[in-house]
Amino acid sequence: MRSLPPLSAVRVFEAAARHENFTAAAAELSITQAAVSYQVNLLEKRLGVLLFHRQGKRVALSDVGRQLAEKLSGAFTVMETAFDAIRKDDAALLTISTTVTFANAWLAWKLGSFQMANPSLGVRLHADDAPVDFARDEADLAVRFGSGEWPGLSSELLLKETCTPMCSPAFLAANGGRLDPADLLRLPQISPRDPLWLPWLHASGVKVPEGLVRQGVTMDSQAHCAHAAIAGQGIALLTPFFWRSDMAEGRLVRPFANEVESGSGYWLVYPDHRRNLPKVRRFREWLLAEISRDKALLAASFGGVRNAPAS
Repeated sequence: MRSLPPLSAVRVFEAAARHENFTAAAAELSITQAAVSYQVNLLEKRLGVLLFHRQGKRVALSDVGRQLAEKLSGAFTVMETAFDAIRKDDAALLTISTTVTFANAWLAWKLGSFQMANPSLGVRLHADDAPVDFARDEADLAVRFGSGEWPGLSSELLLKETCTPMCSPAFLAANGGRLDPADLLRLPQISPRDPLWLPWLHASGVKVPEGLVRQGVTMDSQAHCAHAAIAGQGIALLTPFFWRSDMAEGRLVRPFANEVESGSGYWLVYPDHRRNLPKVRRFREWLLAEISRDKALLAASFGGVRNAPAS
């Protein structure tokens, strides 16, 4: 165990020794002159030596005080250098935590443009559906899925989750090229126990037999459901915003115009104290602009419906 005097007293002494003036030290440390005098006296009693000669309101380092000050100045310089390196490393790297679906379906495709616009900033993306612990992990900010209520964190809504059935063009063609909502009761559904299937069917006027339980392949994320749908394995409930490019490029079609809201959404989340960091501010501005642009593009694509016969 290290045998050190109180570090608060050491810090005050180093400032007082550097200025050889208690008033100047007090101004630097934002404390009172009396507090400086108290901490210096405390250190002198702890060491059993006189560190300053007092001459009225003036002070001057003793020989012992000067020797100690020289060594402490070097130690504080080493510490300052170490902390500066950490701050520079932190400023040069942005760590983003997000859900698997948001990363896979949208952010990973876009993130390169942000880094290219900020070449001095490294970007690290971590995808995991478990919420990041900002107190423990290294993330600067996150995109979370939920209601938006996370105590102690700032949160901004990026996107409400709305879903509609989608499938591959080949799957649609193999089933007549046109579907009615009731057809979904007989066709293979991807993740058939997704709780949004029932409200979508009800809203589409489909009478679902009571107690009906559909079997099928269940995926652990919407991203995986979409990939299965693209592969022609069935029809999946997907969020059109994420799959706009796949619809535009003919990998997915949405046979129906209507969507159902889950009541949850995707939120930009970060600790309050990191709000004004330049790297966080730049990413936030970029992300909101990209989300807004893609929303407008989706709305302009026939109301978000492409390659889809009217039901």
